[in-house]
Amino acid sequence: MKSILKRALAVLLLALPVLSCSSGSCEKESTVKMTKLENLPASGWQKTAAFPDWKGYTDDTLAMNSMLSFQFCHGQGTLYLRVPDEVTRLSLYVNGAQCDTSFVSGGVWAVDFSEAAMDGTNTLQLTGILPFGLKKAVEVFVPYPVVMESDGLQGIRPEALRLVSDLIASDVSFGFPGAQLAVVRNGRLAVNQAWGYALSLNPDGTPLENPEKTTTETLYDLASVTKMFSVNYAVQKLVTDGALNVDTPIVTILGDAFAEHTLDIRYKDAETHPDLKTQKAWKRGLTVRDVLRHQAGFPAGPHYNNPDFDMETLLPGGTPGGNPCYARNREETLEAICRTPLLYAPGEKTVYSDVDYMLLTFVTEAVSGRRLDDYMKETFFAPMGLTHITFLPLQNGFRLEDCATTELAGNTRDGLVSFPGIRTETLRGEVQDERAWYCMEGISGHAGLFSNAEDLAKMASVMITGGYGGQRYFSRNVMDLFTAPKALDYGQWGLGWWRQGDDQRVWYFGTQAAPDTVGHQGWTGTLAMVDPSRNLVIAYLTNKLHSRITEASNPNGFSGSCYTASTLGFVPQILSIGLDSGADVSAQLLDLLADMAEESLRLVPEDADAGHPGVKNALSKIAVLRAWANEAEDADRLAFADTLEAMLPKP
Repeated sequence: MKSILKRALAVLLLALPVLSCSSGSCEKESTVKMTKLENLPASGWQKTAAFPDWKGYTDDTLAMNSMLSFQFCHGQGTLYLRVPDEVTRLSLYVNGAQCDTSFVSGGVWAVDFSEAAMDGTNTLQLTGILPFGLKKAVEVFVPYPVVMESDGLQGIRPEALRLVSDLIASDVSFGFPGAQLAVVRNGRLAVNQAWGYALSLNPDGTPLENPEKTTTETLYDLASVTKMFSVNYAVQKLVTDGALNVDTPIVTILGDAFAEHTLDIRYKDAETHPDLKTQKAWKRGLTVRDVLRHQAGFPAGPHYNNPDFDMETLLPGGTPGGNPCYARNREETLEAICRTPLLYAPGEKTVYSDVDYMLLTFVTEAVSGRRLDDYMKETFFAPMGLTHITFLPLQNGFRLEDCATTELAGNTRDGLVSFPGIRTETLRGEVQDERAWYCMEGISGHAGLFSNAEDLAKMASVMITGGYGGQRYFSRNVMDLFTAPKALDYGQWGLGWWRQGDDQRVWYFGTQAAPDTVGHQGWTGTLAMVDPSRNLVIAYLTNKLHSRITEASNPNGFSGSCYTASTLGFVPQILSIGLDSGADVSAQLLDLLADMAEESLRLVPEDADAGHPGVKNALSKIAVLRAWANEAEDADRLAFADTLEAMLPKP
C-alpha cells in the first residue's frame, strides 16, 4: 500500500507546473513572497513546527497535520522555513494565498506574508513535500507581531473618540490636571493623545501662571498598575521558563525566616487570634499562588514607613517609635514582612494587599537573581524597544519636566498626615506610594513604575499573543492560568489580574468588554485593560492626585477624583460605542451625554458651594452637552443643559 501511495503522489506532484526562483526570490507575483537567508534569525518563537506530520503522528482527520495556526495582525508578518537539501518540492499557503515554492536548494527562507496577514488567527498550510516519506523535514518558525503605527482608528468611531477627548478637555478647563490615552487595536497604535498639564498648581493649590503641558511622552506614576507590568509579568515569564512554580511555598524560595521571624502580634479587629505556632504554620504553607490571589492573609496596608504605626490596631498614632515592623530600606522591609503575622488563614478570604506584591518582589528577585528593575529592563523594556517606561525615572535619564506631578505637598495630604521623614514638596518623578518610596527605595512590585501611555499599551499588548517580535514571554497555557477565574465565586479575579468576568469590573472596563478582559487600576488615576476577544488594549493615565484635598475629614479625598476624567472606565465605555460599525453614532452619543450631565448633578454634595469640584465637574459635563447640542442644532438638549445648570449652586 505504501509503495502505491508513493507512486501516485509522485505522479501527481510531477504533473504540477514548475515555478522558478532566481537570486533568492521568486519571480511569480504573489501576496506571499520568499527570500533566501544565510542564517535563521535568533529569536523566541510564537510557534515552531516540522512538516510533514508536525504533531508527530498520523492524524486520522488527515488534514490537521498539514496546517498550523498562529496569532498575527494585518499589514505585518514574516515567518521562516528551514529546508533540508534533500527536499525537492513543497507547497505553501498562508491564509489561502499561495507562495511560489519551486526552488530546489535547501536553506533558510524568509516568508513575507504581510499582504495576506489578518487580525487574529492566521493559518499556514505546508503540503506536497517531496521526496515522499521524509519525516519532520521542513521546519517552520513563527515570531510574534509588534505594535505598529496606525493606518486609521481600527474600527473606533471618530465621534466616540471625539467625545472622550471633549470630556477630558472640558474637565481640564474646569480644574482637572491632565491625562494621556493610548489605544492599540489589531496591533496598531490607533490612538495616542494627551490633555492638560503635567504641572499646573503651586504647593498651596493656587494655579501656576505658566503651567507645564503634558505630552504623549510625559511619564505618569502608574501606582498599582505596576503590579501587573512588573511582578506579574516577571512571575509569568519565570513560570513559562520553568524557573518557578506557583504552588511553591514562599519559605522554599526566601528561607525559613519568612515563617520563623513572625512576631506574636494579635490584631485588634481580627476575627480570630491564633497563637504564634499557628501563625508560623500558616506562613510555612503559604504559596506563590496564595499571594497572587490576594489570599495570603496579610493586612491590606500596614504602614512599614511610619515608626509610630500601631501594628495591633493597624492605625497611625501608636507609641512613638513603637512600630516593630518599621522599615527604611528594602532589606529592612523584607524582614518587616517576615515579622508580619497574618490577619486570616491563607485562602480563607480575599483581602487586596500591597504587602502581597512587595513580597512577590523579593520572590522574583530571588528566583531570577536580578533586582526587579534590572530584570524588567533587561527582559522586557529594552528588547521590546520601549524607552518611556522605568522605575526611578530621575535616576534613569529623565528630568523633572519629563514627569507628571502627583501630590502637591509630598505625602502630607495638604498637611493632614504626618510621620517622621515625610516628604513635603510637590512630588514629581518620585513614586507617590509611601511604602514604595520609603521602604522599597522606589523599586517595588506593588507601585513605583512610571510610563507613558504608549509604552504601557505596548507592554499590555503582550497579553494578546504572549510575545513581541522576536521575544517569547508567556506560553498560552501560562496566560490562561493567570487570567482564568481564581475560583468559581471569584470571577472578577485571576492570579493578580482583575477580570471582567460576569460584568464584575464594568466600572473600569465598560459594559461591552468581553468576560476574559483583564487589567488593573492604579490609585494615582491610571488604567490598563486588555480585551483579547476584540484585540483591544487601552492605557489611560491621569495625575488626578495633583489637586487639593476637598475635606479635612478625608485625607484621601483629592478634588481631582471628583471629575469624570478620573473615573477611568468612561474611556473604554465610550470608545466601544459603534466599534467596527460604519454608522455614525453622534445621535446616540448626544443622548448618552445628556444622561451623563444629569447624573453628574447627583454626585454633587448637598452642602457644596459653587467652588466645590463636584460642581465644577457637573458644569464641565453641561458645557460639553451644550457644545454637542449646538452642533446638532438640538434645541431640546440646549434647553436641558440650561435647566441642569440652573440647579447648581451659584458663585
